[in-house]
Amino acid sequence: MDVYIIIPFHNEEKYIDLTIQSIVEQSYPIKKLLLVDDNSNDKSYSIVKNYVKKYDWIGELNTKSIQKHIPGEKVIKAFNFGLNSLDDNYDVICKFDADIILPNDYIEKIVGYYKKDPSIGMASGILFIEKNSKWIYENISSTEHVRGPIKSYRKKCFNDIGGLKESIGWDTIDVLLSKYNKWNVKTDTNLIVKHQKETGANYDKSAKFLQGEALYKMRFGIILSILSALKRSYNKKSLSYFTYIIIGYFKGIIDNTNPVVSEDEGEFIRSLTWKSVKDKLLKR
Repeated sequence: MDVYIIIPFHNEEKYIDLTIQSIVEQSYPIKKLLLVDDNSNDKSYSIVKNYVKKYDWIGELNTKSIQKHIPGEKVIKAFNFGLNSLDDNYDVICKFDADIILPNDYIEKIVGYYKKDPSIGMASGILFIEKNSKWIYENISSTEHVRGPIKSYRKKCFNDIGGLKESIGWDTIDVLLSKYNKWNVKTDTNLIVKHQKETGANYDKSAKFLQGEALYKMRFGIILSILSALKRSYNKKSLSYFTYIIIGYFKGIIDNTNPVVSEDEGEFIRSLTWKSVKDKLLKR
């Protein structure tokens, strides 16, 4: 299977070298790696250029969006800019962040899942962050969730979900739409990826309401949005995080924000989410 990887980046000079090196050292050959510089003003680009000169399967592009880090929108616009420059002669497309370190068998194992089970449309490992000199699980979502920094898609699944949405919550929307299109999603909890920078470290303060807006865009409904906000604020150990999410949800209503999924997709998402809630309650 031919694997294409796209890495959008903005000011990642502290991390991107180790990220690219971990891809170069993969046991499974990568067909193409495209690094998309989104308006960096540090040394990231010069680091990337060194790899481009050395490896003919590594390329780079430049795009210029706003400097402010808007979760979801900025990174996916850069990803799509890169995607539009590539051919579609791939079997697996990956969207990776520029601050991860892959184990050297990561792609080999991911491809193995796609080969073994044709029903799998998305696959990944899980993310660990460093705390007090120890690498621990980054506990901001379920271990069953394919996280944004380490996404991979079978080509047919990627096309079925219509690619990636330029919106906050894109990395939940894609999972839900994959399931809506009858694809299975696989996470390997033994396949550990080091996340060099904690999620949200670069978010602007104005982004604090966007998680709630994402729930509105996904047609969660108020009750599920409250439950989701409670869970996320508990994981974050922050009551204010709950308030921000709920305010963001109602801001979506007041602003008449356009949902990013259809009514049928929204109904499926609510049904699937309620089933997950009930299953977890029954286990207790």
